[in-house]
Amino acid sequence: MKKIVPAISGLVAGFVAASVFFADFTTIGSKTTAGDVKAKSNAEKVYVPFGKKDDYYLFASGGHSGQMFIYGVPSMRKIRTIPVFSPDAATGYGWDKESKAMLGGYTWGDLHHPAFSETKGEYDGKYMFATDVANNRAAVMDLKTFAVKDILKVPNTSGPHCAAFVTENTEHMFLPTRFAVPFGHKYASLDDYSKTYKGVMSVVSFNEGNKKLKLDYQVALPPWSFDLSDAGKKTSSDWAVLTTYNTEEATTNMEINASQKDRDYIVLFNWKELDKMVKDGKYDTVSGVKVIDPAKQKGAIYLIPVAKSPHGVDVTPDGKRFIASGKLAPTMTVFSFEKAFDAVKNKKFQGEQDGIPVLDYKSVMEREVNPENALGPLHTQFDDKGFAYTTMFISSEIVKWNVNTGETVDRVPVQYSPGHSVSTEGDSASPDGKWIIALNKLAKDSYLSVGPSHPESMQLIDISDKMEVIQSAPVDPEPHYAQMIKADKLNPIVVYPKDEKRPDSVWSQEKAHIERKGNEVHVYGIAMRSKFVFDAKAKRRDAVTVKQGDKVVFHITNIDLDQDITHGFAINSYNQNMEIQPGETKTMEFVADKAGSYPLYCTNFCSALHQEMSGYLLVEPK
Repeated sequence: MKKIVPAISGLVAGFVAASVFFADFTTIGSKTTAGDVKAKSNAEKVYVPFGKKDDYYLFASGGHSGQMFIYGVPSMRKIRTIPVFSPDAATGYGWDKESKAMLGGYTWGDLHHPAFSETKGEYDGKYMFATDVANNRAAVMDLKTFAVKDILKVPNTSGPHCAAFVTENTEHMFLPTRFAVPFGHKYASLDDYSKTYKGVMSVVSFNEGNKKLKLDYQVALPPWSFDLSDAGKKTSSDWAVLTTYNTEEATTNMEINASQKDRDYIVLFNWKELDKMVKDGKYDTVSGVKVIDPAKQKGAIYLIPVAKSPHGVDVTPDGKRFIASGKLAPTMTVFSFEKAFDAVKNKKFQGEQDGIPVLDYKSVMEREVNPENALGPLHTQFDDKGFAYTTMFISSEIVKWNVNTGETVDRVPVQYSPGHSVSTEGDSASPDGKWIIALNKLAKDSYLSVGPSHPESMQLIDISDKMEVIQSAPVDPEPHYAQMIKADKLNPIVVYPKDEKRPDSVWSQEKAHIERKGNEVHVYGIAMRSKFVFDAKAKRRDAVTVKQGDKVVFHITNIDLDQDITHGFAINSYNQNMEIQPGETKTMEFVADKAGSYPLYCTNFCSALHQEMSGYLLVEPK
């Protein structure tokens, strides 16, 4: 086997980093080397000078941090960390009333597979969805504010790893489970696994009016592990696909017992037909949820054999094909939607599995693609010229190949072991074909050492012509998946609009006041440069006195309507903290169970007198 030497990309990245800061060529003696010229050329491709902005936003999952990372492309500069499934002290997410309620008591999450909302298969820049593998949740982020608006806890499922790819017009997203469990997570012996455990797929919709996620129904699939999904486009827009592994239904020694068969399956399903079944009452009610059993309700779900242990399954931009990769086979298989539809129509089956028809492999498969010496194909992205780009986990590279012919066109080594990748608008109906980013699981010697654990890496690759690694950026923890959108599709607000009818808000110092309701104390205050005002009529307007045992509710409005003038609100020694954006109202509530004198202060530097922006919570002892 040819030996691939991925270290060259690290050298290129090093030259890029150096070249960004020097206007002229680096010289050796009096000569400029070819490597210097190339490094300078690469640096110019990613250099975004001050005053200019990147062409793309990259939304990368934060894995077991529960957060989402925002980068600019091509600069690869990290812009922001957005808390989603885990509390975040930097922004007070998880302490204010709204975000605390959304988190539901969970203190961490495992964020996988972010996905933009779509209109006609194109990213529309309105919302971003994501799932939590750890605690079976789905979230939606409003891209006007880059803030999470709703988190849905999904019952009967465990580890929605496949999601959250949306249908062509964001009608649904599908959350199949990675881990099979009994309905309601009830106790059942693993000896009864095949009989009582289910690989449930949840079908979720989003209401743009109230910005809420809703569980519409579920599908009781066999107790397999479901790994990745994608929705059809254009002529295949009524359909979706997802990959499976552990069709052996093993419960122990998974790396051995889940690898006994030579093939697993792609699940092909018609979601509009599933919707119709629910509308027609063709479902059971289990644990209060509408559940379709495909063994009883035929005509919407089919299985397609695929190379062993597939990870990615990816629909081509034209919606005509889908590509699956078996991790344990050096093969990408191109399947045809048209052939699949014909096989369904003419019942070209090779039997059933758990009551679900299995389509004849040769009737659906268009071609098998085997790039020389490429090992461990995982995930495929696309450009605007008919080419596919597949990550190779074992041989640490990305392979470019022609979707129509299967011919390998180009390949580039990366550092190291790429899982997923993301190209510019690569999951949409019209990718841009400018960049692809390798989301690498290992970095090893790429950056300054920080001890035994290294940051993982994202490598920017120019795909406009011949593939070339241009830049590398560290990310910690893993960039499990990402999507990249044109910057001009997003139009975030710079301040929250002033709304005097907003509940619990006050918009002037003079209207700040405190109300006692039994043992509850409600503070309707304002934050402004450089003070808090809680009670306009009090002798000390920036102090609040309560009794030990009172429930204290602070409603604070940031009345500074100037962009980027964010105020924080923290209470010393009380473990309370939140962030209030310009024009925003936030609520914090807690029980004042500790008597004493507690300073409160602004945590976000907001003015020259930021240090003076403070006050007191005084808790009278019982």
